[in-house]
Formats: sequence, C-alpha cells, structure tokens
Amino acid sequence: MKKTAVSEAHAQYLRRIRRDARIVVLSRIAVLLGFLLLWELGADLKWFDPFILSSPSRVFSAIARLYADGSLWLHVGTTLLETVLGFLLGTFLGALFAVLLWWMPKLRRVMDPYLVVLNALPKIALGPVLIVWIGAGMASIVVMGVLVSLVVTTVTVLNGFLAATDEKQLLMRTLGATKLQIFTKVVLPAGVPDLISALKISVGMSWVGVIVGEYLVSKAGLGYLIVYGGQVFKLDLVMASVAILCVLAALMYYAVAFLEKKVRQ
Repeated sequence: MKKTAVSEAHAQYLRRIRRDARIVVLSRIAVLLGFLLLWELGADLKWFDPFILSSPSRVFSAIARLYADGSLWLHVGTTLLETVLGFLLGTFLGALFAVLLWWMPKLRRVMDPYLVVLNALPKIALGPVLIVWIGAGMASIVVMGVLVSLVVTTVTVLNGFLAATDEKQLLMRTLGATKLQIFTKVVLPAGVPDLISALKISVGMSWVGVIVGEYLVSKAGLGYLIVYGGQVFKLDLVMASVAILCVLAALMYYAVAFLEKKVRQ
C-alpha cells in the first residue's frame, strides 16, 4: 500500500505535540517526586511531627509489613472488588434509568424534582439504615457504592440524551423511523460523550461510597485499615492505606480514560 506523504510542517507539528506530551508526563513525575522529597525531608528535619503526618519511608514500611504478614492483598482485593461491583452496577443502573426517563417524558417530568432531591441527599446518612436492611457485610458496602454513583450517572447520561438535536429527531420521524431507531441512531451516539463523563465521575463516587461503607461496617478492606489505624494511633497505617487508595483510584480513572480514547477513535 502506498504511504501518504506528510508535509514538513505537519511533521514538525506532530513532533511538537509528542514533545509537549512528554513534557507534561515528566512534569507530573517531577511534581510527585518533589512532593515526596519535601515530605520526607520535613519529617527528617522535624518541620512537623512525623507521628502525625508520617513520611514516605514510614508509609513504605507500613505497606511492607502488610505484605509480609499476608494481609495486604486481602484488604486491597476486598476494597477493589467492592468498588468495581459498585461502579459497574451504579453505571449500568444509572444508564438504564436514564434511557427509561428519556423514553417516557411524562415519567421524567414526574421524577425530575425527586432526582434533584436524591442528588442533593448525603447518601452517607443512609448507611446505618442499609446495615439494618441488608446486614453487616459486603452487600451493604456495595449498595452504598451504587447509591453514591447512581443518581449522578442517571442525571449526567440523561442530560446527554436530551441534548440530542431536535432537528435530527424530527428528520428521522419524517422518514418514518420508530422511537427505537431514533434512540439508537441519533440519541445514543450523541449521548456517548456524556456517558464517558459519567463513567469518570462514577469512578470517584464509587470509591467514596465503598470507603464510607467500610468505615461503618467491615472486617477487611482499606477503609477498615484507616479506621483501625486511627483507633490505635497507627497513623503510618492510615497514610499507607490512603496512598494505596490513591494509586488504585488513579488506575481505575486512567482505565476509563483509555476506554474514552478508544471510543473516540
């Protein structure tokens, strides 16, 4: 196959784009390393009490101890499983409700004020009720993760569906298209960017819901380690759990960003 010739100006533009991308990545790494260095230096020079704020070396030691006693993967796996389940269920149910509300305009007008109230309601307040209803176990923690992300996903995806231009829908109706055809050919493609945005939001919300659920009732997980570490004043354990949470949340977010890149290609 004959390759298309690329002009010198276009080649320079592509090189500049790649160079800028590398600079951004290196800058992010430099910021992280600088933060860790200052944190460690501040602990060593007693700029702050390392017992309260810990230090990177103490955090690493705490993670190493968890790994050595075999409990690291138990706690990480428990929280990750609960978060992935809450994320997938919350996204699926939220998207499903958004489709239902778009499909039934009267139901959407009825539910609109309730969506506003549910979106503003602190879901954490339902934690004790969920424990009574469902029981003190993983199920209640997963449900908490679902509830935190469900309404946000529904509202975000629904707004994307409603943003689809009326002109295209009118044209489809004029050509005799059914409502299902209008949805699959016009509304759903127009709502894909908002669905991806909902996924990005839902990732963070699911982590919040699961960690809060583990605060209330859990026998394993990173939220359990944070609560336990705070109760026995093992603040290195608390900071180690928070560091692991940051890494896991970032990995899930970048997985969604990778999915977005593939969808937009």
